[in-house]
Amino acid sequence: MIDKPLFLIGGEFTDQSEHPSFPVVNPCTEENLWDCPQAGPSHVAEAVKHAKAAQSAWADTHPSARATLLRKTADILASRVEAIGKALSLEVGRPYKMAVGEPTRGVEILHWIAGEADRIGGETLTSRAGGRISIVREPVGIVAGITPWNFPVGQALQKLGPALAAGCPIILRPAEIAPLTATLLVQCFVDAGFPKGVIQMLHGAPQPISDAIFDNPDIRKVAFTGSTAVGKMLLAKAAASVKRTSMELGGHSPVIVCADADLDNAAAQTAMLKFANSGQVCIAPTRFYVHEDVAEAFTQKLVAQAEARVLGDSQNPDSTMGPLAHAGQRAKLEELIADAIAKGATVRTGGARPAGLDVGYFLEPTVLADVPADARIMHEEPFGPVALITTFSDLDEAIARANDSEYGLASYGFTTDLATSEKLSRGLQAGVIAINNIDVSGHESPFGGIKQSGIGREAGRYGILEYMNIKATHVTW
Repeated sequence: MIDKPLFLIGGEFTDQSEHPSFPVVNPCTEENLWDCPQAGPSHVAEAVKHAKAAQSAWADTHPSARATLLRKTADILASRVEAIGKALSLEVGRPYKMAVGEPTRGVEILHWIAGEADRIGGETLTSRAGGRISIVREPVGIVAGITPWNFPVGQALQKLGPALAAGCPIILRPAEIAPLTATLLVQCFVDAGFPKGVIQMLHGAPQPISDAIFDNPDIRKVAFTGSTAVGKMLLAKAAASVKRTSMELGGHSPVIVCADADLDNAAAQTAMLKFANSGQVCIAPTRFYVHEDVAEAFTQKLVAQAEARVLGDSQNPDSTMGPLAHAGQRAKLEELIADAIAKGATVRTGGARPAGLDVGYFLEPTVLADVPADARIMHEEPFGPVALITTFSDLDEAIARANDSEYGLASYGFTTDLATSEKLSRGLQAGVIAINNIDVSGHESPFGGIKQSGIGREAGRYGILEYMNIKATHVTW
């Protein structure tokens, strides 16, 4: 297996570049893990050339043949879960025993997408003007996938899998924080036998590569996961050549805990997702609106869950939570926490750098109570292990406050009353909602946001459709 980050261009792995390489830092130790080659506009142009050469043949390949290659890739990935999990753990800082879960789930993602490839089809309508209307789905063309560092396997597969299943060549630009993870993942596709030029990958600074991607008229779609601020800039660039886009952007997920909720379940479920990956999860429950009758009881249970986390090096088997991925993220969180405290919030646990972990970008799992509505952290996505608790007395009020955000990715509710659960489902403004659980991103279900949390959907049968054009042909005799 490959042991360092490399580009994949035209079927060949390489590190050849006129640009200086950049260091990849272990967030647990702040030490250099390895150096990564950096691509530039010339690499994008070369990758597009190879993609164009492969495009027609890949589009003409029967979907069932594409599905076979995806299933073969899944089998290879399954045999490399430990190696990919180790690279992910080192680069992102997630404890190893949790990091291996991501490529393991990636195997399931590929098998699901392969099944969807087998089901690509069209329909035939009878025209009111006479004759038949044949409706078919065709590949959109060359795709660029731009993915984040927090889930470097899963997010890449949600671009690679559907694009390839739909018959599109794809150029992947993974986050520079986790380049070896991405290299090892892409090697699985190469070893499975995907044709040269159908899948390619470039590492490097975001702006030069993304500028070259959006300036190239042969790239017809861009799939991006990242912050809302960056998504807005990319959408503006896409307008120049009317590129199709799918955007999975930021989130600031509310949780409504009703007076009749199972508090143990609510605390355990939300803590599991809140502190997973050190809180660096776009769907992480963050703004907790808890009924005043149960607020203190729920807060105590959530605090106990937070304090049960064991911070430490990602390679330590006792660790259940690692550091933040980079120093800038921790500094931003510390600023937001300080602002909330200054405006009246109470620290129930955490809120500081942990004693004894002076190296690495660690921050204690934190629960803030009585967080005022004007605190910055109630409006700016914290993207870290911080839970914000405030109370409510009226459910309509709670739903209105939960919806009072530019974000609309995920929302959660906890109640034992069926009518209340229906009211939450209807009233909460989000692309994905979970009631009495945190399961909002299953393979079989569409995933994506509304408002400023994104455009388009991933997963389920909807994921492949994002990579296909619809063509209608009216035939008369």
